[in-house]
This record gives sequence, C-alpha cells and structure tokens, in this order.
Amino acid sequence: MSEVRTPEQRVAKLGLKLPAPPSAVAAYQPYVLAGTTVHVSGQIAMRNGELVARGRLGADLDLSTGQECARACALNLLAQLRAAAGGSLNTVRRLVKVNVYVASEAEFVDQPQVANGASQLLLDVLGSAGAHARSAIGVAALPLGTPVEIDAVTEIDLTDGTEHS
Repeated sequence: MSEVRTPEQRVAKLGLKLPAPPSAVAAYQPYVLAGTTVHVSGQIAMRNGELVARGRLGADLDLSTGQECARACALNLLAQLRAAAGGSLNTVRRLVKVNVYVASEAEFVDQPQVANGASQLLLDVLGSAGAHARSAIGVAALPLGTPVEIDAVTEIDLTDGTEHS
C-alpha cells in the first residue's frame, strides 16, 4: 500500500472530500493573503450548501453534534486555504492560530472539546504543519444559527512557483 504523502491524500484516506471554498455571505473576503500569511475569515458549519445543525450547545445540541459541526468548519477552512495557496494544501507550512466560536448556553463549559473536532481534523490532514495555537470561545449566537464558526491564521510557502491571487 502506498504511503499517504499529501494533505489531499490524507483527506481522501479519511473518507472525506474538500468542498469548493464557500463564498462570503457579506461584505468581506473569505481569506486575505498578506505576504506568506493567510488570514481565513470565519467558516461556519455548512455542508453541501446547508447548515450541519442549527442551535446552541447545552440547549439544543449535544457535544458530538458540536464536534461534527467543528469538523465541517475545518473542511471549509481547508478549502479556503487550498484556494489561497493556489490550489494545493502542499504549500501550507504552518497553521499558526485557530479561533473556535461555539454558540452555547451560559452553563456549557465544553467549548474546548467541541473545538477538538476541528483541531484533530486539521492535525490529521496537515500533519505537523497542522499543530496550532487555539482559543475556544463560548458566544450567545453565530451567523445563520450555526453552532460553530472557526477562523485561522496560516503561513504558506510561496516559493513553489505557483501563481497566487
């Protein structure tokens, strides 16, 4: 059996598929490339154009649903990174910081466990380049009723000769 070498191969081995990068839903850019740093705007838990779930953790949704939503956000984040990096995740050198926002009840305190759904997927796909600093923050509500939203700062390698926009 051949060794899995690229992030895209790791996604396939996990039985997943990267979506097309989601379009912005308001007056902002899905990502901004500043030198070798990519700032990815908040990605919500959308799959095939629909929310994975709607509601708040600790009220309407349980921890496993929150983790599934976080994984969906991470896939959308990876899709944005692939677009920013010229069509390949091979140029991702380091996932620097991930912020995970979890719509939750005041008594819900498992935001870090929800965020692990995204963090583990990012590590599984990007390997050591996916190790990152992270914040997991409880909030009252998120856009469109999504339970989870994530954004990130990433370093990419622009020395591969690929055109980047």
